Amino acid sequence: MMKILALFATLLFTASALPAQDITEGEKAFCFGAVEVIQSEALSEERTLNIYLPSGYSPDSAANYPVIYLLDGSAHEDFLHIAGLVQFMNMYELLPKSIVVGIANVDRYRDFTHPTTDPEDLKALPAGGGSEKFINFLEKELQPFIEKNYKTNGQKTIIGQSMGGLLATEILLKKPYLFDDYIIVSPSLWWDKQSLVNQADAIFKANMDLKKKVFVSLGKEHPVMHEVADKLVDAIKNSGNENITLFYEPILDEGHATILHIAVYKAFRMMNGTVGH
Repeated sequence: MMKILALFATLLFTASALPAQDITEGEKAFCFGAVEVIQSEALSEERTLNIYLPSGYSPDSAANYPVIYLLDGSAHEDFLHIAGLVQFMNMYELLPKSIVVGIANVDRYRDFTHPTTDPEDLKALPAGGGSEKFINFLEKELQPFIEKNYKTNGQKTIIGQSMGGLLATEILLKKPYLFDDYIIVSPSLWWDKQSLVNQADAIFKANMDLKKKVFVSLGKEHPVMHEVADKLVDAIKNSGNENITLFYEPILDEGHATILHIAVYKAFRMMNGTVGH
């Protein structure tokens, strides 16, 4: 498990180390989205939001839009390529025009993990265990802010990879009403000796009225990653709940670092019925 933690730390450092592009005299900045900063009481800190608005968006229009909430949504992480993917798919009518809200990270290991009793987890990520506060931020501060200030239609999707996939799964199991569609990629469900995914079977069977779309994917990764993803998928399949639409799409020619873009593309097409369009 320590090797998995070391891999995640390396990937996070690599993403954080990407240089910013300076604008020289005479050049103009290319604006792709808006940046909002909100003060979070739940987290006791400011949080930055990167927001993409679809072509034709206007505060004066009668049109309202679904919202895609992206974990790891910093400008140097996943925001630009996921928002660009949404723009591309909108252009070819493969996805409804959507608002993308990228939630920039402060400490993803703190925010995306629930408390653990595993000594290895505690040693590797001593600041972990803050997901309850982060979920409260999503529910009580972020979503109300977006719904108040932007033209939304109530349809909400969450995208999470790795530790973000762990958080997205926690929300699906504990507060599923927060989102309609869940895109869960390479979820780190090994955390806390797999305690979260080990509850999934009982939780799904106890909530037979749950109506969601859930997309799960992972690449060619550590065997434990496949084990826990299979547990999540099997819990949904064995629940007997026909209201949950499950899409399970392993992409075994990709790895942990390269899977997100293609997985989200597949998720958007499959969940919106545009495969083969």
